Amino acid sequence: MNTHAIAPRNGHAIELRSVSRTHGSGDGRVLALDQVSLAFPRGTFTAVMGPSGSGKSTLLQCAAGLDRPTSGSVRIGDTELTGLSERGLTLLRRERIGFVFQAFNLLPSLTAEQNVALPLRLAGRRPPKSRVREALRQVGLADRARHRPAELSGGQQQRVALARALITRPEVLFGDEPTGALDTRTGQEVLILLRELVDREQQTVVMVTHDPVAASYADRVIFLVDGRVSGELVGAGAETIAAWMTGAPRPVQEVTPC
Repeated sequence: MNTHAIAPRNGHAIELRSVSRTHGSGDGRVLALDQVSLAFPRGTFTAVMGPSGSGKSTLLQCAAGLDRPTSGSVRIGDTELTGLSERGLTLLRRERIGFVFQAFNLLPSLTAEQNVALPLRLAGRRPPKSRVREALRQVGLADRARHRPAELSGGQQQRVALARALITRPEVLFGDEPTGALDTRTGQEVLILLRELVDREQQTVVMVTHDPVAASYADRVIFLVDGRVSGELVGAGAETIAAWMTGAPRPVQEVTPC
């Protein structure tokens, strides 16, 4: 059982109200999200799970401003995303949101510190070297600043990607299967690091995953089925999460209906 408790609510980092997203039209129309309402408190770690096609990635993309919902409202802090221009969304993603994906997406010709500094350089800012080194220190790679991706293990590359996401000091860190390309031990190291960022620095993390063990590091697990929230578990261990996923009997007291 995961013993992490959800931090006291001090406002929502993200709030979705009646969000729907459709793709295509006519006979090819697909309803990826169907009237989803969710709130993510600041300083908490949430995992989003569900079968293939359940809407997990669409939920993340709408919440992060990567995709626009067909209807409904998305807010990050006090900012309503659905009314922002494309430039406004770009600036919001650049300045207030961090992303970590299954693919590390590091530039092979750049060193770790150069990869970390890249988001600020693309924004026309020259990051102080101390800030770059601090981001690498946060992920335990202060001594690998001058190494290129080919000189780093898969886990170290994902840590560099995480430092790159943290360099802008984002309000929310989104992860899309961030441990999917890693072996079990290395994936666990990255999950422990995410957990520490939440506990120690009150970072808000939202992670899409298919792995019950990865989800057990979160405070809360949200389940999607056919584009709808089917329920959630709070403080659950991997076995309980796996049981929910497979439809096996589960303790009623651990389930919070949405």
